[in-house]
Amino acid sequence: MNWEIYADPLFRLPFAAGLLIAGVLPVLGALLMLREEWLAALGLAHLAAAGALLGLAVGAPAMLGASLGALGGGAVKSLGGARGNTAYGFMILIGWSALLLAAANTSAGDALGQAVMDGQIYFAGWTELAAAVLLTGLAVTALPRLMPRLLRARFFPRHDTANRLPAWRWHLGFDLLAAFGVAVGTATLGLLGAFALVLVPAWAAFRIAPGWAWTLWLAGLMGVAAYLAAFVLALGLDQPFGPALTAVCLALGGLIGALSRPAQGRRGA
Repeated sequence: MNWEIYADPLFRLPFAAGLLIAGVLPVLGALLMLREEWLAALGLAHLAAAGALLGLAVGAPAMLGASLGALGGGAVKSLGGARGNTAYGFMILIGWSALLLAAANTSAGDALGQAVMDGQIYFAGWTELAAAVLLTGLAVTALPRLMPRLLRARFFPRHDTANRLPAWRWHLGFDLLAAFGVAVGTATLGLLGAFALVLVPAWAAFRIAPGWAWTLWLAGLMGVAAYLAAFVLALGLDQPFGPALTAVCLALGGLIGALSRPAQGRRGA
């Protein structure tokens, strides 16, 4: 393994962009899992991937195309009043179909489609870093306001209706934030790499965290740890980043699952 490559200035911007994304996506994943909408990450990621490829095909930045694709899906889902994973299942089918059709009918479509699937972390520049900074700023600003309302809607679903509160506003706000986060993650880390960061750290945190605040912190920390390990391994071993990140997340999830099983057994006894 060539350790000098990690000091190359070429990889500083990609590393910083991915690190910010890795800290935000697992937190969004915890909220999606709480709402029983964890499939959102995969549905939105497919729409983002299709949007990124279509954007690249017409000369637009991948980040712009991915954002428009995911935000459009999130807005339609939220304004349509859909809840649960069914809507995201349809997003997967729509995004997958559009992605493969675009790849088959555009010049260099196969190469662009593979780049979107694998992730373009090593080619990330100021655009991706700016999008990651914007995502982090939006999450830090919006989540403290949205989270109490989302928790109340989850555990006391009739409260908003009984008090005539405009619940659609915070559901729409979170859906758009999640869509933007998945879009930025997909365009930078790859389709399944972004999905792994949303799903696995949140799932693992739910198994071991003693409370909601701990769930958010542990999910974020595990996402960052998985990203750091994947960046080192993928760059040092010359591997595609998206699959490496997914593999590290799965290994982390498997370890947490194995360690938490005895504790759950003792509680059940």
